[in-house]
Amino acid sequence: MNFRFFPWTQPTNYGHLFLGLDTRVPLAAGGSVPGINFDNGATTPPFLSVLEEINRFAPLYGSVHRGAGYKSVVSSQIYEQARTEVLKFVGGDSRTDVVIFVKNTTEAINKLANHLWNKNKKEVILTTWMEHHSNLLPWREKFHLDYIEIDEQGRLRMDDLRAKLERYQGAVKLVTVTGASNVTGHRNPIHKIAELSHRYGAKICVDGAQLVPHAPVDMRPSHSIEHIDFLAFSAHKMYAPFGTGVLIGPRAFFEQGAPDYQGGGTARMVTPDRVLWYDAPGKEEAGTPNLMGVVALVAAVRTLSAIGMKKVLQHEEGLLGYAYEQLRWMEGITFYGGIPLNQQQLSQRIGVISFNVEGLFHEDVAEYLAKEGGISVRNGCFCAQPYVQRLLHISKQEMEYHMANPSLPHPGMVRASLALYNTKAEIDSFLDVLGRIVSSRPRIFRSLRTGN
Repeated sequence: MNFRFFPWTQPTNYGHLFLGLDTRVPLAAGGSVPGINFDNGATTPPFLSVLEEINRFAPLYGSVHRGAGYKSVVSSQIYEQARTEVLKFVGGDSRTDVVIFVKNTTEAINKLANHLWNKNKKEVILTTWMEHHSNLLPWREKFHLDYIEIDEQGRLRMDDLRAKLERYQGAVKLVTVTGASNVTGHRNPIHKIAELSHRYGAKICVDGAQLVPHAPVDMRPSHSIEHIDFLAFSAHKMYAPFGTGVLIGPRAFFEQGAPDYQGGGTARMVTPDRVLWYDAPGKEEAGTPNLMGVVALVAAVRTLSAIGMKKVLQHEEGLLGYAYEQLRWMEGITFYGGIPLNQQQLSQRIGVISFNVEGLFHEDVAEYLAKEGGISVRNGCFCAQPYVQRLLHISKQEMEYHMANPSLPHPGMVRASLALYNTKAEIDSFLDVLGRIVSSRPRIFRSLRTGN
């Protein structure tokens, strides 16, 4: 069809910036093809610039904040300078905000939950039905957790957020939301959420694991009512392996009390019965820090900044729009999160497509894509089971049955998640193999069930 739902220009090919994109993977019928990775929501391949920076810096690698030798001094300077670059990348307020390096988003949110926890009172936290387990489980036992509702397409209902803030009459301590869903790709209006939360005396935390690598993020000045109080994200989802994450929040907040992890690097002075903690962020980074991970993160930040996050977003929006233009006409597929029907709806998404093929189990579809086309996707519930259960309309009784029989196949869906290096040609290959799956459903179903 010649009619186009979304404006399209041939996107820039960014493949030369990455390592491993030409790695060949085996097919079930024999032979091999260059693998296609549409599982970027889980983790991403490394920038070449990241690996080059690691190799360049490695000869200077030394202990951070623990020595007067040249390598230690250089390492400490690089580590501290990294905070400035990371904060600038997401528009943090250098006068008030502090960058704490952790392992990943999960640890960042756990750290925040530990600091907010009042052991004498179960305070109110608002989250949403959209969340990854990392933004659900850390809050459950320590707080009274309430869920902001979603609509039929899995989008956050701002009217329900307002209603719950009003219901609790200023008792909400924190509103914690995902910046973008790893299941549907819906982007939340984080600054509108921040404004509303602040008007009711609550702070806001944004799980930026899926947002920061794909779209511009601006935390805004601390005096703004739209300021993001806390932001967490992971380097491994933004082309920088080596196990580093970030938690950003007010310095004054982290100055209060003892650190949640205690030990080397956290204490300025220790006696047999007293301890004087370092100031934040130092006291929040127990043990020897992951300097190589921080070097990798900064290299990725510099590369993304050089490209421009608006261009990153435009590239991925173009690919997503192109994919949906073809997929919307494919029969036998159920999409979750709704199909974007215009440019405005498309601009409120990141490059995530979750679906099921009628008559086929999600695991079988993912396996077929891998074995027949060398295409890596994700299947299951993507560590967001309550959200997936809502989208699949699975009843509480059904889930109780699965909880009692955990060895049974779990309900779920298939997810293709796009990134900066993906191309129109890769989407064409995906569409071709998926089209074969759809058109051959009866035969594939019989083969999978009978083993023939």
